[in-house]
Amino acid sequence: MNDQIDHPDTEAHPLDRRAVAAILYAVETNDRQKLIELMEPLHAADIADLLEQIGPYDRARLIRLYDREFDGEILSELHDNIREEVIGLLTPQVLAEAVRDMESDDVVDLVEDLEHPQQQAILHALEDSDRVAVQQSLSYPEYSAGRLMQREVVMAPEHWTVGQAIDHLRRADDLPEQFYHVVLVDPRLRPVANVTLGKLMSSRRDTRLADIAAESFQIFPATQDEGDVAYTFNQYHLISAPVVDDDGRLVGVITIDDAMSILDEEHEEDILRLAGVDEESSLSDTVAATSRRRLPWLGVNLGTAICASLVISQFEASIAALVSLAILMPIVASMGGNAGTQSLTVTVRALATRDLTGSNVWRVVRRELTVGLLNGLVFATVLGTVGMLWFHSPMLGAVIGVALLCNMIIAGFVGTVVPVVLEKVGVDPALASGTFVTTTTDIMGFFIFLGLATVVLL
Repeated sequence: MNDQIDHPDTEAHPLDRRAVAAILYAVETNDRQKLIELMEPLHAADIADLLEQIGPYDRARLIRLYDREFDGEILSELHDNIREEVIGLLTPQVLAEAVRDMESDDVVDLVEDLEHPQQQAILHALEDSDRVAVQQSLSYPEYSAGRLMQREVVMAPEHWTVGQAIDHLRRADDLPEQFYHVVLVDPRLRPVANVTLGKLMSSRRDTRLADIAAESFQIFPATQDEGDVAYTFNQYHLISAPVVDDDGRLVGVITIDDAMSILDEEHEEDILRLAGVDEESSLSDTVAATSRRRLPWLGVNLGTAICASLVISQFEASIAALVSLAILMPIVASMGGNAGTQSLTVTVRALATRDLTGSNVWRVVRRELTVGLLNGLVFATVLGTVGMLWFHSPMLGAVIGVALLCNMIIAGFVGTVVPVVLEKVGVDPALASGTFVTTTTDIMGFFIFLGLATVVLL
């Protein structure tokens, strides 16, 4: 058994069950050397996943045993809730060593959501120049390019040659760990162009940098919203881009990994909000925190369900006279809700990627109405036939078919229009659209079906 624990399958995922068991066994036996040996091959992201997967007790014991080997990269990969806990467990010396090796943008991301005492602990651990750079970045608005950028920039005067730039890079001892461009600046430190490293290394030494500048060049003000920055990176396939202050002077650079992280975070938030789940939720949350975050949304859904029930109560006599109505009416509401959710999901995604604009919104609405009509005709025919054969009533089959057709068309309309309208009035469509769409399709489905049945069948 011990052999299996100590020698996990090297071809398996680095964090498979056996690897986790081996690490926890090393913690349990207080075997620091074995723990370091097992953790050494793991990427910082894998170690962060491990810390998030295990419980608070094992997490505290692992961190205390791992101690001086703790890497700052691990902190940048942790979920916010766990990150605060881990920082509280690290000794001041280990914390200081961890954050000193991090890029300035990673330090900013690390400290901006922490409580003041923990912020101060990390800032005091930095060198004076790094501390000033981080504090300057924190002075910019939250969710802005100034918060997203890294202060370490590789720049060169625009009149330099390739040889001068290469010699400068070879002499420099404070280059960023990763960079993709040399930013060309004028005498007032205003960025005028980018030169890719590929062009720099493949050009003759006497070539002017300005002559090999990249064609695609974007500059972001430090106050630019980070969502706009991420969209621009994705839209124009940027690798890095300079950030400027109010006077147009170069103050930092944003790289593609940071921009893509913002896109991933926004997409994750949209998915969670469509389900009514707080974007701060994670698997490591306590039962009480999880319950508290979900209660408000469930309360809203309870209110909308009561509204649908009130509609049904208006046709109590009809349902009592024809029990078949109670059997069939959930189908109309369910099909409408699913169709509405399909349209809603496509629309919210199109709004997030900015593919849906004022110039094409009505074309999209017409398309969804047509899709609702076509799908409605198909399923109305199927359900109408089922209703007729099941209850031996052609008129009941016709009523259920017409009701389903109408609700599918309504679903396509509200699933597209509601998120667009909510965005126009400044409400997050991913958060609020689902309630409006499902409530509308439920109420209209019940009302149309029961109303038609009352008029036609009774």
